[in-house]
Amino acid sequence: MMEFVILTGLSGAGKTTALHALEDIGFFCVDGLPPSLIPVFYDLCEQSEIHRRAAVVTDARVGEMFETFLPTVKHLKEQGKQLKLLFLDSSDAVLVNRFQETRRKHPLAEMTKGSLEQAVRLERKMLRPIKEIADYSVDTTRIPVASLKGRVADLFLRRESDSIAVHCMSFGFKHGLPLEADLVFDVRCLPNPFYVPELRNLRGLDAPVRDYVLSCPETKGFLGRFTDMIDYMLPLYVQEGKSQLVIAVGCTGGHHRSVTLAQYMFEHLNEKGIHASVTHRDIDR
Repeated sequence: MMEFVILTGLSGAGKTTALHALEDIGFFCVDGLPPSLIPVFYDLCEQSEIHRRAAVVTDARVGEMFETFLPTVKHLKEQGKQLKLLFLDSSDAVLVNRFQETRRKHPLAEMTKGSLEQAVRLERKMLRPIKEIADYSVDTTRIPVASLKGRVADLFLRRESDSIAVHCMSFGFKHGLPLEADLVFDVRCLPNPFYVPELRNLRGLDAPVRDYVLSCPETKGFLGRFTDMIDYMLPLYVQEGKSQLVIAVGCTGGHHRSVTLAQYMFEHLNEKGIHASVTHRDIDR
């Protein structure tokens, strides 16, 4: 069976890193291909006995040729081609900082008379319709390079029998909402281990904190409803054709309650045979 990934997104969001991750797990990769040539590349890979897993990056670097992206993807899908669209995003501030650190020129800099901030905003506006149709969307604002490679690899190491990939994430509200989240659960209403002196400097992955959080009557009441809701909703998402679901669980700092409960959901889904992964965004902040 053919596996074909089209990778795009904001300049500076980590597309090169993501492409390397795909290459590491056996994808034949091409960077900087104009959208109009993607069908040709797809056909060549489909005819090959070797390159049955392929990935291509196309983005604003190809200039005016990028305007054909949406019609090209639509045409491929109408032909019944098997492909997935991966979109990488990041916050404006982080994108600007990355370009300033590397001193690279933004692909749209000339259109904005050299203004980096305006170039980032313009590209985001241009790519909004593409993000809306993406099968996978990953926000790299707070994801280190190593974690991004692992996240991308995890998405495409799925078994063919898996109908949806679920990513569980813990975070701290004080550090901002995760932009890629599909569902957000606020567990700041539950007892906080931070106020227990012997637990304050531990984390939600540590047994004493986990035991404390899960033993609270309030948590027990929450967990039953939490798991029932996700178990009910997952088949509905699959029915609608969703390939990825990001479940975010947030507490105040992202150290204790959210970590324990995101980990709990990850383990619950794995026990049910669902392809799941987990990260704890703010556990070390």
